[in-house]
Amino acid sequence: MAGSEAPPPDPLGIDAGLREETIFTWGAPPLKFGAGALDEIGFEVAQYGLKRVLVVTDRGVERLGLAQRVVDALAAYEIEAGVYADVHVEPTDESVAAAVAFAREGGPWDGYVAIGGGSSIDTAKAVNLILTDGGELFDYLNAPIGEARAPKGALAPLFAVPTTAGTGSESTAMCILDVLSMKVKTGISHWRLRPTLAIVDPLLTMTLPPQVSAASGMDIVCHALESYTARWYTSFDRKTAEQRVTYCGSNPVSDLWAEKSLQLIANSLRTVVREGADVRARSEMMMAATFAGMGFGNSGVHIPHANGYPIAGRVRDYRPANYPPDEAMVPHGESVSLTAPAAFRFSFDSAPERHLRAAALLDPTLERGGEAGEQLPAALIRLMRDIGIPNGIEAVGYSASDIPDLVPGTMKQQRLLATCPKPVDEEDIAAIFEGSLTNW
Repeated sequence: MAGSEAPPPDPLGIDAGLREETIFTWGAPPLKFGAGALDEIGFEVAQYGLKRVLVVTDRGVERLGLAQRVVDALAAYEIEAGVYADVHVEPTDESVAAAVAFAREGGPWDGYVAIGGGSSIDTAKAVNLILTDGGELFDYLNAPIGEARAPKGALAPLFAVPTTAGTGSESTAMCILDVLSMKVKTGISHWRLRPTLAIVDPLLTMTLPPQVSAASGMDIVCHALESYTARWYTSFDRKTAEQRVTYCGSNPVSDLWAEKSLQLIANSLRTVVREGADVRARSEMMMAATFAGMGFGNSGVHIPHANGYPIAGRVRDYRPANYPPDEAMVPHGESVSLTAPAAFRFSFDSAPERHLRAAALLDPTLERGGEAGEQLPAALIRLMRDIGIPNGIEAVGYSASDIPDLVPGTMKQQRLLATCPKPVDEEDIAAIFEGSLTNW
């Protein structure tokens, strides 16, 4: 009889209320990688039919002549280019507002080219978002600091050209900044922020000074390790399509990128800090940064990055070598690494085999005896000592009395803590800060 057939099988149990997630997502921009890749940017931008482009950069990159190289390459394809060169190293809500005001006054723009470190790329993402989609910065910042509004449609084309081996922002769908009034870092996360094309030229990093190479390198380390140890995607409650977020937890694809990134780091990070003119090592670290971005940009990061935001946001007097001396700052790569050894001690029992595998990839020569939970912290500490990373949060100006003020800044980063491989509360974070006053 018509209509009397049994309903089709529901093998996943979705209609029956299955709560376990079965889906992960992964995305990355197209990539052009290699020595001399910058010289082809005019051709690439022209393929999108753009006629008027804003180049977003900082004064250091401008002084090196790299922004002008971009302008000239675009002009060869009859593309007009304006230049905004006042990106703030470690962007703030105020510096992003200044960039938006400049772009709005000089616009409209068909697209954007960001050339510089993660600060320039992240600033360009925010400018593109606000000018294309409307609204103000706090409309888009992650909750609970902002409203976490999603873009209504596609953004203008954005071409990302990194000049540091660190953030991987050329391949991620988020931008990070300081909210000065709250003394905390936060960001914007949505897949539409991902650049249209990443153009990665290792030759652009050859003049990076040692401390910048070290700090940005530790950002890659933490991206790869946090991605690899993040909560496994099937352990989340099942989401509907509209509930899915950029960070979906570690998964088979993100694992591949994280593992390869750790191998490259082990082979080359110490070398780029000590011998900056080594082209092979510079190329491997640029590759490691992009690969780690393709991993964590989908799986997520967790405690070290969540702790890094208040460490950077509440800095008082610390002025790192090789960075602008006119204001106190903790470079992002340093801030996220300072509590990483203690964080991975805490998370070890959530997935011992992953932590041990990560330790072996990061430091293949490390002796494997002793307590298993100390393997990854030991590999990290040995690397940090070798490349001159400060010895814990005391070395950047904090003391035990500051921990009650740092913990709330971490707990605001629920977007990150959601991918922690085990539950974490205020007491856990305070203990991790306490264990990170000094690391060796």
